[in-house]
Amino acid sequence: MRRIGIDVGGTNTDAVLIEDDRVAAGVKTTTTEDITGGVLRALEDLVVELGEGGVGALDAVMIGTTHFTNAVVERRALSPIAALRIGLPASASLPPFVDWPEDLTEIVRGEVFQVEGGHEIDGRPIVPFDEKAVRSAARRIRDLGLRSVAVASVFSPLNPDCEDRAAEILLEESDGELDITLSKELGRIGLLGRENATLLNATIIDLARRTTRAFTAALRESGIKAPLFLTQNDGTVMRADYAERYPVYCFASGPTNSMRGAAFLSGIEDALVVDVGGTTTDVGCLKAGFPREANNVVEIGGVRTLFRMPDLLSMGLGGGTLIGDGVSIGPQSVGFRLTEKALVFGGDTLTATDVAVASGLTEIGDATKVRSLDPALVDTARRTMAAMIEEGVDRMKNDAADTPLIAVGGGAFLVPERVPGISEVVHVQHQEVANAVGAAIAQVSGEVDQVFSDMGRDAAIDAATKMAQERAVLAGADAETLSVVDVEDLPLAYLPGDSRRVRVRVVGEALAG
Repeated sequence: MRRIGIDVGGTNTDAVLIEDDRVAAGVKTTTTEDITGGVLRALEDLVVELGEGGVGALDAVMIGTTHFTNAVVERRALSPIAALRIGLPASASLPPFVDWPEDLTEIVRGEVFQVEGGHEIDGRPIVPFDEKAVRSAARRIRDLGLRSVAVASVFSPLNPDCEDRAAEILLEESDGELDITLSKELGRIGLLGRENATLLNATIIDLARRTTRAFTAALRESGIKAPLFLTQNDGTVMRADYAERYPVYCFASGPTNSMRGAAFLSGIEDALVVDVGGTTTDVGCLKAGFPREANNVVEIGGVRTLFRMPDLLSMGLGGGTLIGDGVSIGPQSVGFRLTEKALVFGGDTLTATDVAVASGLTEIGDATKVRSLDPALVDTARRTMAAMIEEGVDRMKNDAADTPLIAVGGGAFLVPERVPGISEVVHVQHQEVANAVGAAIAQVSGEVDQVFSDMGRDAAIDAATKMAQERAVLAGADAETLSVVDVEDLPLAYLPGDSRRVRVRVVGEALAG
């Protein structure tokens, strides 16, 4: 295996070359405003490491990015969209965008359509599907010039017929020139959370297309012809063209990459992970080498969603975090300007890195520039930061037994050596680029979470497994390497026909170019 892994963060762009399950080279560059500039610089450095003829021997390039999440949080590069809700008369009281922040709604809400249709929880139609109303909505969308639409139908994970037919009509009326996101492909049972994930996906599809194609151009400019994959938030990857269709799966993929990288570098598959970056610290839990999944509603940019997301706790603490009067810690940060603003680099701003250097936790920059700091201030700031991390670890633990903790990220020196409830704090080689390592070693996954009726348990699990395998192959997996890693089934006694909810997840190696 010979892969390049790249993680594009808000502060740094990290890249590694993985050869035969070892880190052959790693580089860290500053993220540029256009994103691809930092990627190009990182690739240039790694191409030198590859040597003559090495570019052609690459199996794949895996890139993780916070670009899509940041777009929603920062309210930029978002496209106006149409929302098509299928569920009248049952869902009229809570229309699409009802619980969105007002400033975000003003940017992305193009037009909202609600039509009759959808299904009851037992699979029966609420009312007949109104194809005429959908066709009218499709023509209105075309006339308005909207290029992306989110479709959500009541209980579509149980019966997707209404969404499938709506997609056919929308494509007919737009001559196939329309980006359509169906909620059945993203979310779970629970209309508003599933619909919100679908709306978010629809509004960033154009951004995702431009971003992935810019990454592809950067690879081409570097002479790399290997296939491009983007990381997902479950610790796996998907082909670039697949990511263009489902960019919401990239949300929170940065911390997830760090967790997968931590497992790979340490050889520990069950542990807590603390990833300290330039702006934030993320705490997560590894189970069997993969991040624990959140089992509740997750907010993204103020929007409540219900779809697959890692269980993470984020804090405003990082290497660039500002230390204020009275020893207040963050959440403001100098971010990628750390090497300009921090005292140890000749700047005039007191940061967490300055406190770490003054405390002897790390040797970065010029330590003489922080010798004049008040020792009491340094000690108080160090203790406060350690307490923040300890509290975050305690909140993420779900077991009373002592657990190992793996510290990664460029600011890992802020993690105290002893943490209550932790058996040991593990520091690993290449911990500063663990996120890029996690991207490089990732596999491709396929997942199904659906209700099956009128079949036995074994038949339902078999059907779900085949669907998950098909999705993994579409995402870029080698069909010969697929294996089932997770199976759950829950009988639904309140539904007829021996109904049960089945969740199956399979993983496989990325198909090499």
